[in-house]
Amino acid sequence: MPEHVSILQLFGGAALALAAVIWVAVLVRVLRRDREIHQGRFGDLARRRGQRLRGLPHQRRKGPHVEHVELSPAEQDAFAFLARQFSDDRLA
Repeated sequence: MPEHVSILQLFGGAALALAAVIWVAVLVRVLRRDREIHQGRFGDLARRRGQRLRGLPHQRRKGPHVEHVELSPAEQDAFAFLARQFSDDRLA
């Protein structure tokens, strides 16, 4: 047992670990117990609604509008200079 850790800290850590293990065991048991009931109920709802979920919004068919800005030749040269400068710094 480490000298700098009190007995209360050791028991507290052990109690938290034990509580976590018990919580996980109970959660797994509850989820397994009710699996058939939930699968049957939600499966019927999904088949009736055509495999859609009501809570989700309708999705757009196409993506968002793409913005495009034309650069002047001077701006293109400045951008090319910056790109070369950054790539030279990374190679050095």
